Amino acid sequence: MPAQEKITIIEGPPPTFEAATEPWLLGLVEGPSPSRVVLCRLRTFNGPALVERCFRAWRNRQSAALEFRSDDGLTQQAQIVAARWADMEDGQILLLWVSLDENEIEIQIEIEDELDDDADDPDPDPGS
Repeated sequence: MPAQEKITIIEGPPPTFEAATEPWLLGLVEGPSPSRVVLCRLRTFNGPALVERCFRAWRNRQSAALEFRSDDGLTQQAQIVAARWADMEDGQILLLWVSLDENEIEIQIEIEDELDDDADDPDPDPGS
């Protein structure tokens, strides 16, 4: 049996996973343990080749995994359930939908305030 296909992040910080709520994802993660599909966006030099590796593995009834280092430096893997690439202004981006065990998910909520907090303050630096 051939080894599992892997896409490995070899440099940079651990990936950021975003909530993925598209309805088509619900059927991709059925199984005995609760999991959630999340989206990971990665810059890449050859998006088409990486997506083709995933498609080839799936055609051969194999799985594909994203391998990365976590914040604590340990090697982690997440099963890739869908893949796509896109051209951006600053290069190519790889979009990977991966399945994560719900026990491994840490939720961070960021709220962006559209108002400039300093807009009401005529002198932002009172010491000058």
